[in-house]
Amino acid sequence: MSTDSTKADEIALVIEEAIVSGELEPGSVLRQEQLSERFRVSRTPIREALRRLDALGLVDFHPNRGVQVRTLSRAELHEAFLVRCELEALATELAATRMTSEDLAELEQAEQRFSRLTQELRAREPGEERRSIMGDWVRANHSFHDVIYRVADAPLVERLAKGARRNFSGPAVWAPGDHSIDGLYLKNDQQHRAIRQALAAGSAEGARALAREHVLSSFAMLETILEQVGTQPRDWNGLTSTTV
Repeated sequence: MSTDSTKADEIALVIEEAIVSGELEPGSVLRQEQLSERFRVSRTPIREALRRLDALGLVDFHPNRGVQVRTLSRAELHEAFLVRCELEALATELAATRMTSEDLAELEQAEQRFSRLTQELRAREPGEERRSIMGDWVRANHSFHDVIYRVADAPLVERLAKGARRNFSGPAVWAPGDHSIDGLYLKNDQQHRAIRQALAAGSAEGARALAREHVLSSFAMLETILEQVGTQPRDWNGLTSTTV
């Protein structure tokens, strides 16, 4: 693998993480010259990284406007959630019969971290106070589900589920909402706990149903959030090159 190709992979991963964590808002403009300066590379690996993000459905190329983080319609978001809920349910059902005590301990640790961040989020005032921890919150959420994917040991299901997850993670977190949705954040936290308990009990059917309900209720939370906050395209200068 060439040096440019390796750099393109690394840059694409950094940008993907920023999109999925919500640090990069839908509609944000990704300018090649700025990315080239930020990562201290030529435009060749930048173009390749952007093409890879386009293939993942994370960005769109627009004539005369450059590259923008993709903004999905409500119908597309809903479809992504429907796909994710079925895949998540299947992965959780599979994991229920394969969980070891070590796996359950790891899952509980992930759940507790997510719960702490949810409590901190609900305690903060809407706006920048909340926005500043949303990246950590969504990464903690992903960590919980990633334990289940690993234990399920179904690579195709995991790949497809994470592909669907990419489509909506960013919009769910860059607009954390106001105190009117605090109950929805709490419900999300409680659902993680219920899923873990079903897995600990070895209840494949129960865990499957809870996982499906959890993803569908997350869509309801996202809809509520997006009713409160809109986005405007903007240049993004938040990239760091420390991981490349």
